[in-house]
Amino acid sequence: MKATVLATFLGVFLTCTYTAKEATKKTKKAKLYFALTDVPQIDCDVKAGKIINPEFIAKCPPGCQDVKHRVYGTDIYASFSSICNAAIHSGIIDNTGGKVLVQKVAGHSGYRGSFSNGVRSLSLPRWRESFLVSEGKPRKGVTYPSTLEYSSSKSTAVKSEPKKPEQDLKGMKSADTANTSEKASDQGDTAHKEHQTTPVPTPATQMATTTPTPTTAMTDPSTTVPQPTTTPAATRTTAAPAKTRPGLHRVRDMGSSSVHPAYASVVAAAATMEIDSWKSGLSLFDTGFSSKEELNPKPLESISQGNQNCKVDLSFLMDGSWSIGKRRFQLQKRFLGNMAQALGIGSAGPLMGIVQYGDDPSTEFNLKTYANSKDLRNAIEKIQQKGGLSNVGKALSFVNKNFFLDANGNRGGAPNVVVVVVDGWPTDRVEEASRLARESGINIFFVTVEAAAQSEKQNVIEPNFVDKAVCRTSGFYSINVPSWFSLHKVVQPLVKRVCDTDRLACSKTCLNAADIGFVIDGSSSVGTGNFRTVLQFVANISKEFEISDTDTRIGAVQYTYEQRLEFSFDKYSTKQDVLNAIKRISYWSGGTSTGAAISYASEQLFSKSKPNKRKIMILITDGRSYDDVSVPAMAAHQNGVIAYSIGVAWAAPDELEAIASDPAKEHSFFVDEFDNLYRYVNQLIQNICTEFNSQPRN
Repeated sequence: MKATVLATFLGVFLTCTYTAKEATKKTKKAKLYFALTDVPQIDCDVKAGKIINPEFIAKCPPGCQDVKHRVYGTDIYASFSSICNAAIHSGIIDNTGGKVLVQKVAGHSGYRGSFSNGVRSLSLPRWRESFLVSEGKPRKGVTYPSTLEYSSSKSTAVKSEPKKPEQDLKGMKSADTANTSEKASDQGDTAHKEHQTTPVPTPATQMATTTPTPTTAMTDPSTTVPQPTTTPAATRTTAAPAKTRPGLHRVRDMGSSSVHPAYASVVAAAATMEIDSWKSGLSLFDTGFSSKEELNPKPLESISQGNQNCKVDLSFLMDGSWSIGKRRFQLQKRFLGNMAQALGIGSAGPLMGIVQYGDDPSTEFNLKTYANSKDLRNAIEKIQQKGGLSNVGKALSFVNKNFFLDANGNRGGAPNVVVVVVDGWPTDRVEEASRLARESGINIFFVTVEAAAQSEKQNVIEPNFVDKAVCRTSGFYSINVPSWFSLHKVVQPLVKRVCDTDRLACSKTCLNAADIGFVIDGSSSVGTGNFRTVLQFVANISKEFEISDTDTRIGAVQYTYEQRLEFSFDKYSTKQDVLNAIKRISYWSGGTSTGAAISYASEQLFSKSKPNKRKIMILITDGRSYDDVSVPAMAAHQNGVIAYSIGVAWAAPDELEAIASDPAKEHSFFVDEFDNLYRYVNQLIQNICTEFNSQPRN
């Protein structure tokens, strides 16, 4: 009897305990996911940079898929992108709207544009802050605000304090470690699992948190590259009859001989070896290649999808001129085969085509002809020499117009890269063809073999042709090889460079393709202290641009009743020299003749601007002009000058609008005092980049 009562009592006790635990779990789970029921709504045009909260969930309205809501980047977006349109671009939501989890992360050195889910995102060289978007579900242990704090708000306090999590951070950390699989499923962030940030503490928590630098993962293309259905002979364009090589250019030995053993390297080794051979004064052949590495190359493992860490669309311009000779032509083919092997060709990695040039260029095979390294190497071995001259400029024009087309396998989201292999020097000019190719978004590399000796330089048609062809003269985009028998040594460093997508910025961007002229009011009403503040504003803007004689150039004019050219576009070619020159500008003092200053800047600065540069005028003034500004401003606009006006204190709004380019609201700014100028540095640069990306390219 006693045993029966005891058993009954124990059963009731266990049942009650289990029920209580289940109720507690449900209560905690409900509290953990409170954010889902109290999500703030944002507009389509809200940018991540405008919201101070480092991590938040927001609800996007329907209809945000619009080109006016600009997006910069792919997977990781620059912070002045539209949150909602970025979420559509990434596939988190569609045009009907929905909830989005936003996480702020560090800025990136480059943002790659792409077309995805009906949204075209734009490229950007760099920005100071980025963000990620994922499914609008709260991460475990993170508290989300029900009201967002905007940077334009005067108050720095959050309007509504978020609720505290049920567990302290230490407990959460141990629980999350023990339940990794549950955490992954709760996050609902399958697209960006590699981007994890430390949970944001509540205001009562005093623990310091850091955000790790994210690693970008390229998204696999939705379609695979088809296997070749034609032989290289069917793909190849018929070459024009070869012409005899002029005596001015060296003629190679036409006989056959044994070929030097080529170096078959792997991209994994190339990614781990730090070979900074492009640094000034450093020889390529003294940068970490041991004889053991050269004699014992590792075979590349079979990768069906290719090397996904190197998603580029690549064209090699192969020298088929008579000057190279038969033996060296075979060495060139071996080099190209080793490049194909080391790159790891595949539909989700690099794709490679070859154009052979002589008198005229012809496509041996395009990007979609071969989808693996083995087939590509076999096809390279069958290429026959064209003969003729070394018309590299003609070949670059051909590639720019004909190679990177959708019909030829161009993927759009992958960078376009051209590697020019040239024996000695070209027999035509390359500067103009290279410029047009770069402005089309093509990154150009030069591999020059056996450059002209001192006694031969008189025969070179275009001296310093490599520096004129590439967009950076630092050496990153050019490799000089002393002999064809040394060509195998450049496989690894070249693979590393073409796969370094963060540094592939050869095309024109908003930060490297302008002549920027500052027109600075030095009138008496400004005052010495405020004038120094204006100069700091000018310096802060200049810092954001890539300054050199081939990139963005800076000039400055100061004016009162009269005008003074402080320095011209061609005066300084480094950023530090420009910043030092700005610092040295002395305050003039006098009246305010803004119209005359605009005319003076047009004549003394912008008339000397390079034809391939955007002409940008940034005028800063603190008062109404004594002369007319509309006629000089209209003349400047008609001459291609993009004008931005910044007014301070007593500046006249009607004059600021007359000076500014259309639309005036995006090209004119007003601040109530000089100390607030700094607030418009980012906005001004953003507008310059937005305007640049919206214009048609050459």
